Parts: sequence; structure tokens; C-alpha cells
Amino acid sequence: MTAENSGSSDATDANDSCDSTDSTGASDASSSSPTWGIELTPEHPPDRIADLAALAETEGFDVAFSSSHYFNRDPFVTLSRMAERTDSIALGPGVVNPFQDHPVTLATRIATIDEISGGRGVYGIGAGDRSALSNLGIEHDRPLRRVLEAFSVARDLWAGETVTHDGTFTVQDASLNLEPTEIPVYVGAQGPHMLRMSAKHADGVLVNASHPRDLEWAADQLEIGLTDRPDDRGSFEALAFSSVSVADEEAAAREAARPPVAFIAGGAAPPVIERHGLDEAAVEAVGRHLEAGDLSAAFEVVTPAMIDAFAVAGTPETVAKRFESILEFVDGIVVGSPLGPDLEGAVEQAARALEQAQG
Repeated sequence: MTAENSGSSDATDANDSCDSTDSTGASDASSSSPTWGIELTPEHPPDRIADLAALAETEGFDVAFSSSHYFNRDPFVTLSRMAERTDSIALGPGVVNPFQDHPVTLATRIATIDEISGGRGVYGIGAGDRSALSNLGIEHDRPLRRVLEAFSVARDLWAGETVTHDGTFTVQDASLNLEPTEIPVYVGAQGPHMLRMSAKHADGVLVNASHPRDLEWAADQLEIGLTDRPDDRGSFEALAFSSVSVADEEAAAREAARPPVAFIAGGAAPPVIERHGLDEAAVEAVGRHLEAGDLSAAFEVVTPAMIDAFAVAGTPETVAKRFESILEFVDGIVVGSPLGPDLEGAVEQAARALEQAQG
């Protein structure tokens, strides 16, 4: 891995701006072995997630992310358990947002994970989900600018500097009582401006997409941002943060994919829906059920076309073929929720699929 539910939507990012207008080649995914990542969702107790992280490390994954949703267990507590149970795999939140928690507090937490893991921290940060933030009464204002300012301030704090900042948030003479460190920043992104910003300023991007069609489009946006990337920023890595469900039985894998696909489809921007030729009425039906809190109804009306567009779901052989197509546009893949109907089995099967895809 080079030295990040998640990204910001096309519609959200359209309210922000990016400096770049030209295009250059994106990073060459074939220049080295692809990065293998996995998202572990702490809807289960931290000890269970730590066991899965240890299994992922054994299976050859390079990085494990603990997802961050207010209704699940705390990602940093979970990451601390993951650090105890592992030796080499990189660890980080996938992803936190700078609205729900103050950016300085987030910088302290990931620096602590980096310290206790022996320098294995990775900072996954994104704009957060607008609907989830609204549940907490938090305004989702200027997301692109806030994400950029948040990880820029974090970098200064990690370097041992005393920081004063007045922008989308305020910091006055803040510093960390920790040894200086460098932690790679991966931005969770989906919309054009967040993608371009990540390519210009971050160490990597977690592209919130599961279909080659979306990742090809995202690669074009990243190329634009890389044009203005300062030479001293070093290398940049693009990872597909994909919803994956793998099992021996194709039907079981696809059925397990319904919940995450419903949430993805319900929040999909019109250009994404159009890109996949999805039935707008069906997508709207999913969204209405989600807004009403009727999750079972939302999952039930998810169509096969939505699963094809927003998840990598099927047998290990089916998943490997999709992974192979995805790797044409990115430097690696993060195997995201739900993983599959059997978590331990899915970790092992996903690893086999990744091996087959790059072989």
C-alpha cells in the first residue's frame, strides 16, 4: 500500500469547486501488485471484528478499515482491538467525517491508533452521509472544503506543529501531546470535485463504486486532479471501495447484498442512475421506503439491475471476473460490506477472488 458508506455524491460535490481543468495520466495500476483492502463493519462486537482483521491479515490483505456510522460501535475502539490482534496490516477508519467530530479530535484518535499499532495507521476521511448527519441535527455545509481543511490541519498536528485555523471550523493554538508522525490520508469520494481534490491533495482515494463503468468515469476525474498535484506530494493511489458479497451460492450472495445496495441506490445521484440505465421509479421506491424507516420494504424492492450496478455479488469466480474489470481503472480494491452471508468464509473467498483477478 502506498504512503482511504463514505463518499460525497455528485450532487453534493457540484456545490464546491476544484482548481484543475486539464488532464494527465492517472497512476498506473499495472506498475505493482494491487492493494488489497477490506472494510469491517462494527455492527458486531469489537472482538469479532478483531478476529476478522486477524483472518484478513493471514489471507494477505494489506489494509483493514473499520467503518464509521453513529449507530454502530465506535470505529476507533474497534481499531484498537484490531491493532492488538494483528501485526502488519494497515489500519484506519473507513471513513470518518469532519462534521460529526471536530477535526482535531479525529486527528488525535487516528494518531493514537498509529502509535499503538506501531505506525500502521491510515486516515480514511470523507464528507459523510447527508441523511445520517441530518439525524443528528448536523448541517452538511461546504463538504469539499471542510474535508480538505480537516486533513490539512491533521497533517500539521501530526508533524508536531501548533495550529491556529479559521475556516469551515476553528482551531486556536492546538497541538498534540504525541510524537510527530506521518499518516497517509485516503479520501472517500464519489462526486467529481471530491475526486479531483483527493488527487491533488491526498495520498489516495477510496472511490465509492463497485462497477467498472463508474470507476472508468472516476479515473477521468482523478486524472484532472493529478494535473495540479504538487511534485512534493509523492505518489497517489486509487482504491475502489466496493460493496462485495461472495458465497458458494450465487443467489445467497446476491440476497446478502440487498441491504447495502438499497442504501447506495437510495442516495445515488441522477447521473449515476442514468449511467446504469436504472428504472427511476424503482430507485425512487427504494428511497421512499428508506426515508420512511421501512428497511425491509426497501430491501425487497431492490432490483437485480441495482445489485449489478452497486455491488460485486456472486460466487468467487463471478466476483473474480468483476475484480479483474475493476482493476483496469484503479490500483487496488477494498472489499466492502456486506462481504457475504458468512463473514469468515467471505474473507477467505474474497482473498481467493483477488488472487485470481490479478493472476
